[in-house]
This record gives sequence, C-alpha cells and structure tokens, in this order.
Amino acid sequence: MNRLQNFLDLHKGEEDKQKVLENVKSNISFRGSTVWILACAIVVASVGLNVNSTAVIIGAMLISPLMGPIVGAGFSLGIYDFELLKKAAKNLIIATLVSLLVSTIYFALSPFKETQSELLARTSPNIYDILIAFFGGLVGVIAITRVEKGNPIPGVAIATALMPPLCTAGYGLAIGNWKYFLGALFLYTINCVFICISTFIIVKYLKYPEVNHVNPKYRKQIKYTITTLIVLLIVPSVYFAYLLAQEKQYKQKVELFLNDEFNDKGFAILYQKINYNKNPRSIELAFLNKKITKQEIQNLSELLKKYHIENTELVIKQDTTDIKKYILENNATEKAKENEKDVMILNLENKLKSYSYNNNALREEIAILFPEISNISVANHIFNENSDSTFTKTIAIYKSTKNLTPNDEEKLKEWLKKRISRNSIAIYREKED
Repeated sequence: MNRLQNFLDLHKGEEDKQKVLENVKSNISFRGSTVWILACAIVVASVGLNVNSTAVIIGAMLISPLMGPIVGAGFSLGIYDFELLKKAAKNLIIATLVSLLVSTIYFALSPFKETQSELLARTSPNIYDILIAFFGGLVGVIAITRVEKGNPIPGVAIATALMPPLCTAGYGLAIGNWKYFLGALFLYTINCVFICISTFIIVKYLKYPEVNHVNPKYRKQIKYTITTLIVLLIVPSVYFAYLLAQEKQYKQKVELFLNDEFNDKGFAILYQKINYNKNPRSIELAFLNKKITKQEIQNLSELLKKYHIENTELVIKQDTTDIKKYILENNATEKAKENEKDVMILNLENKLKSYSYNNNALREEIAILFPEISNISVANHIFNENSDSTFTKTIAIYKSTKNLTPNDEEKLKEWLKKRISRNSIAIYREKED
C-alpha cells in the first residue's frame, strides 16, 4: 500500500508553493502586451475557424494567455484568497469581453460568412467537453506545481480549447445567430468552470496554505456554490450528449436503409439530405438513373418502419432542374464542381456497364451447362455511330474444342437472352488455338 502511495504521490517533484503562487499571480493580469497578444491570438483563431484550418486554430490556442486568470481563480478559491479571486474574475471578464469584441469585428468584416465544420463543432457542448476541460485542467495545474514543468502545458492549451468557443460566440454575434452565440458561450463557460474546479481540487490535495482562516459556514457556502455550478453545467451537457447520440443513431439507421434499398441494388444516389431537426423529419433523395413511381415511394416509406426510422418523410426529387438547384444550393462552388465531376464519372461508369457484362460469372455458369465451352465474352456494340440509324447489338463470342450442334447453340442463345435480359443476341465461335 505504501509503495502504491509513493508511486502516486504528487508531493514528489513539487515546486515551492510560494514560487508557484507568485507565478500564478503574475499570469492573472491583462494589461499592455498581454491584451495585444490575446487580441492577435483571437484574430488568428478566427481566421482558422473562418477557413476551416485546424492547424491555424491549434497555433492560436498555443499563444493564448486565457488560462492565467482561470487557474488564478481556482488557486484563490483553494487558499481562500478572496482579493485574488476578485482580481482573477475581473481579468477573466476583461479577457472575455476583448475576445468577443475582436472576434465579432473580424467576422463582421470578413466576406466569408459560411458556417464551417470547425465553427459548428463549438455550438453544441456536451458531457465529453466537461471531461476534457476537467482532466485537461488537472494536467495543467499539476504541471504548474512541478519543479520540472515538462511539456503538458501546450497540450492543455489545445485540449481545453478556450479560444475557439469565444471566437464562435463572436461569429454568432456578427451574423445575428443567438443559438451559435449561446451554445459557444456555454462551452466556454464549461471550460472555464471545470478548469477552475480541477485547479481547486489539486490545490486542496497539495495543502496550499490558506490566506484567510474562513469559518466553517463560509467553507460550506463555497462547496455548495461549486456543487451547484457543477450540476447546472452537467445536466444540460448530459442532455446535449443524449441528443447527439440520438442523432447519430438516427443517421446510422438512414445510412443502413440507403445502402440496403439503393446502393446495394446498383442505384446511384446523386443527392441526399437528412433533415433531422424538422418535424416530421425528412430524407431527400435524387437518383442518377432511376425513376420512382408514387407506388414505389409509398412502399419505400413503409419500409422506413422496418429500419425503425420513425416520424420521417421520404422525399424523392425527380425533376432534373430541381436536382441541379438543390446541389448548387447545398454546396459551395468548388463542391458543386466536384459534384458535376462525380455525375460525369457516374454517367461514364453506367455507360460502360451498359456495354459490358459480368463475363467471369457467365463463364462459371456456362462451364456447368456447356462443358465444351472454355471461354466466353459478351458485350454490346454500337453500329452506325454519328448517324441517324445508330443501333446497339449484343454479341457473344465463345471458344470451344468443337462446334456446338445447332440445337445446343440455340439453347445457349436462349439461355444468354434470359440471363442478361436481352431480346436478341448474336453468337460466334472462335476456334481454340
């Protein structure tokens, strides 16, 4: 037991407590150069979010000084230094307001207002964000209290991600989207509070000396306040995590439905859109080479129940003008170009499929029915191209050790017509070498 305690003992390698406190206090204040560094870091992070560049966002998080007042608040709570707590809270508010102001101005001036995936990821916090903030905060404060600081601090700055939510909140303000603003601000609050709580826990565990001797009544009030904050933040986060899990399950069921009923049957889906937040929900589809009747749509809608896809309407887009409009509306210019290329590729693939057949499968089946045939190739050939009398003819060329009898050749022809669904077919023999 003693060995285990020694193995896990945080007191080993601990920095002098007074030095740690001085270091924490020096990083709380937001004045002069610190404000400029914060403002520049916010602009860098905003650009990264605007162009959807993860590398740029990570760089901005590394130069951000936002951790200082949050860790300071945790330390001040742990040692009951209420003057330090006021200073930390005041500087955190200043840093938050500066960050919101700079990011809002940037996004208001930016010509690119599209909501990128990096921005969207910061608008719906859940329980996993709490775990990241708490355990990231633990790593950070443990590193701060060591003689050898090591390299966890940059990782903590990236993991706890204080800047991107603030920039996203600024983006929400700039475009007038209160849902984005409040969601991002909630994520920022989660990060701040749980980094602060993890700092408080480590300060208490390491037994930092109390500045003020607080009576038990105030100690209880602090504990109750912390507990209330935890509950207020955890409950909605768990709910958001539940909603996220429900949405993922729903989309997995839809993907299974699309794969089973369309992709596996060779129907190329040109366009698909899942409207999860509508009531009723809807699945919008458009196909490259398939026209669906009203009866088929009704049958497919009934099949949704088989896949446990409830409260969902199946919408099939079959007008080519509408399909093109939907593609252009739901994709940026480059994505639209990619879609057009995909359409061309699908058209070419379907055209190639219309000219050829699965000769490997045909050979295996013919070997059983006609043992004397060693090889066969079946393909469609176009005649009189670039003229008004163009026509397609299906031709089968087989190799055999001897000529088939007229009766056997007729049987082969009839079998092939049924097998590849063609009305007529011409058969020719190529002699074995």
